[in-house]
Amino acid sequence: MNTQPHVVIVGGGFGGLQAAKQLRKSNVRVTLVDRHNYHLFQPLLYQVATGGLSPANIATPLRAILRKQANCQVLLAEVTDFDVANNRLVLADGELTYDTLVLAAGATHSYFGNDQWAEFAPGLKTLGDATEIRRRIYLAFEAAEREPDPEARKALMTFVVVGGGPTGVELAGTLSEIAEHTLARDFRNIRPQDARIMIIEGAPHVLNHYDEALSQRAADKIRQFHIEVHTHTRVNEITADHVRMSSEGCETIVPTRTVLWGAGVQANPLGKRLAAACGLETDRAGHIPVDEFLNVVGHKNIFAVGDIATCLDEEGKPLPGLAAVAMQQGGYVADTIAARVAGTGQSEPFKYHNKGTMATIGRAAAVVQIGKRQFCGFFAWLLWLFVHLLLIVQFQNRVLILFQWAWNYATFNRSARLITGDDHVVIVRRTKNSDPHAEKTVEVS
Repeated sequence: MNTQPHVVIVGGGFGGLQAAKQLRKSNVRVTLVDRHNYHLFQPLLYQVATGGLSPANIATPLRAILRKQANCQVLLAEVTDFDVANNRLVLADGELTYDTLVLAAGATHSYFGNDQWAEFAPGLKTLGDATEIRRRIYLAFEAAEREPDPEARKALMTFVVVGGGPTGVELAGTLSEIAEHTLARDFRNIRPQDARIMIIEGAPHVLNHYDEALSQRAADKIRQFHIEVHTHTRVNEITADHVRMSSEGCETIVPTRTVLWGAGVQANPLGKRLAAACGLETDRAGHIPVDEFLNVVGHKNIFAVGDIATCLDEEGKPLPGLAAVAMQQGGYVADTIAARVAGTGQSEPFKYHNKGTMATIGRAAAVVQIGKRQFCGFFAWLLWLFVHLLLIVQFQNRVLILFQWAWNYATFNRSARLITGDDHVVIVRRTKNSDPHAEKTVEVS
């Protein structure tokens, strides 16, 4: 029997993959468990959702990444529960024992208790989410092309993005480019440039975690793309045909058929299950508490990293849900495990080294904050492009994305703007001769 300590890592995202790779020279057996067979580069997921990249451009098979790592096995499986007393994972189709467990299962959407909104306002965390959003965006223009009623057409061409964080801003900026350039000459009955794009943000500023001055510059740049920015605004209701929002005591109803959610995230439900198995409580967002060594409180052989863990910085504030945070935590946990196995002693407590944050706004525009240095505009966009290319795991994908970006920039074309899915395309529209309150459904195979 293999006597090497068995390290099981749940999740093949940034944190889990970094931990697995960094254990390649350690005297341990590593098993990476994920319910998907690929590593997803989430920062570019919005480009799949808007037709700029195809799913294969930002997803790499985990087995291909780790094929040369002899001490690592990849298992396609879904973890459903934890048996902490017996060091055992419960899988949907079996079980798996471990000596050390690393939970890096990531996050999902949070609708702040209004889960019924998910049907009308998809979030963006998975490839499935991205292709569904892409379908809704381009279907909206197709429906508007066939809609004879001006008010109904206006609603179809109104896009509401809830949340002014990086995901919301990136989606809105790309929507503007699609309307202003990509689809400008593709239709006969509508002008895509007439699309109304709105960002709704409850905080005082978009990109609120950046310095206030930089957030203001970003908002000015966003408005240059003909995007409405509504801050200090709360969403009260989302339905199939409108969004009801309030600001400064005034309530507004915006007719729209396309709402995109980028307002909140919560930890993967596995965090609550592990917390329950360990006799702990999660916070409101489902994060499991960890100590300064990223151990789940009270359990030295269980670690939690990335979006699923509550980890505080030196000022006592939670670390942001960024790829850089997860990667640093994954690397730290790997080094800690290796040190314990080698008997060289406990490492220093985890400390996050903030190398800067960045978000793209739109074509040739981004914001970058590195320490006290702030950039907004074209130079920041070039930095954003360079850093994201470096972070992509597979060299082949780096080359493909670079050429795709160059082509998109030169031609304004988005080659992956496909409406996919086997369901019938159902377009709800009013006709001029019908009751204005009645709706007619036209079904197209």
